[in-house]
Amino acid sequence: MAWLSLKVWLVGLSFLGCLYPLVDFSFSGETRGQKPNFVIILADDMGWGDLGANWAGTKDTANLDRMAAEGTRFVDFHAAASTCSPSRAALLTGRLGLRNGVTHNFAVTSVGGLPLNETTLAEVLRGAGYVTGMIGKWHLGHHGSHHPNFRGFDYYFGVPYSHDMGCTDTPGYNHPPCPACPRGDRPSRNLERDCYSDVALPLYENLNIVEQPVNLSALAQKYAEKATQFIQQASTSGRPFLLYVGLAHMHVPLAGTPPSAGPRGQRLYSAGLREMDHLVGRIKDTVDLVAKNNTFLWFTGDNGPWAQKCELAGSVGPFTGSWQACRGGSPAKQTTWEGGHRVPALAYWPGRVPVNVTSAALLSVLDIFPTVLALAGAPLPQGRRFDGLDVSQVLFGRAQTGHRAEPEPATGASAPSGTTSAPSSSTWKLTSRRPRHWTGAARSTGRCCPGSRRLSRASSPTSPATASRGRITARILPCAPAATPAAPPAAAGPREGRTVPGRRGCLPPPRPRVL
Repeated sequence: MAWLSLKVWLVGLSFLGCLYPLVDFSFSGETRGQKPNFVIILADDMGWGDLGANWAGTKDTANLDRMAAEGTRFVDFHAAASTCSPSRAALLTGRLGLRNGVTHNFAVTSVGGLPLNETTLAEVLRGAGYVTGMIGKWHLGHHGSHHPNFRGFDYYFGVPYSHDMGCTDTPGYNHPPCPACPRGDRPSRNLERDCYSDVALPLYENLNIVEQPVNLSALAQKYAEKATQFIQQASTSGRPFLLYVGLAHMHVPLAGTPPSAGPRGQRLYSAGLREMDHLVGRIKDTVDLVAKNNTFLWFTGDNGPWAQKCELAGSVGPFTGSWQACRGGSPAKQTTWEGGHRVPALAYWPGRVPVNVTSAALLSVLDIFPTVLALAGAPLPQGRRFDGLDVSQVLFGRAQTGHRAEPEPATGASAPSGTTSAPSSSTWKLTSRRPRHWTGAARSTGRCCPGSRRLSRASSPTSPATASRGRITARILPCAPAATPAAPPAAAGPREGRTVPGRRGCLPPPRPRVL
């Protein structure tokens, strides 16, 4: 009888030992050594100067500014590319486009996507026990195995590509404007305006199309609701989670309803910024409610503003690329000028990420992949070369090495708030300054908008000067950059150049030589 009792006791212990991992895994409270949650929010076509904490002229990002005050703001953070698909592929793989194979945007007619032999952040974290969700714009392939549900995401809700790549019944505001989806026998494509009118924009929930065409005016509300539901359900399950949100903002068409005051273009963009800010605020409030002390929230952008959209484009802040703009070009999206890839970035994790700190560390979206895996305790995939680094030491305000400092602002500009600055050496020293703002309200520039006061150029240069040396004489004319409502911080004089017969714009000053 004693032997039988001992046997029952041993079997019972073995059974409880088998169940122990399950019991521990389903416990919803915070446990010792619990893996952190991750929320990555990626804005679309948002300029560096669209964040109020970066640029004093912006007053439409109250929630993001509050997040900056409660976390760390990075003023020298860069996207991996200045267009959508390559930037998103780099975020999810930690590898540049030349390595992961995504160097151009995918189109509606594309049959491929992010190469299937690439390992995504979601795949690695799901293998480490995470619940993974993706809400918003995907743009890394929408056919077959390229769908988000086959690239590591347990849940997906969003559009497969940019929301200007399909017609809708509520087309929103674009430049030039596009019509609503054709009905009846109307032609399916408008070649003059280059609008996508042959395919109605679909909205997916996992593998099913739940709405087509998408109602753009209600899309932000749906994203907020789905993100809130995912965070709450994942937190209730007790499993750590990854939520990746690809916002529709601030890509055209803009769906927000403008207020009655102010110029029309500025009203539209400001309304869109406030709608985006409200959406991010709802996500942050949900995180604070259910998993505040164990969730790392990261906000950044995929590239700079789309300058060709004129007053419907965002602000590059002080990175106006005067040399490029005075030649009719743009310093923003689709270019390698700084306004095209320097993007706003905020890190928020109460108790871990320093509060109200502005860091000038040179970071990139490529760093998100290895940093998240390090924090989750998941190994990097083998046999791959990664272009990012684990920057958790920088995020948490500890010793910082291998990153350059933000250069001092040009004459007439204030320093970034609470800057983490350092000399140009391998050893960093943490210092802080009284929080201040850069001032100004410059938006993106370019030659694209006839009749646009904001983007118009001076009709002709003035005050010509003559410079001579030896027998070579050249007329030096000031190069007229695009006009903006307020000048950028740089107080340097006008850039000089020379005119060339039959050619518009400016060239660098000549190098005289003595004959």
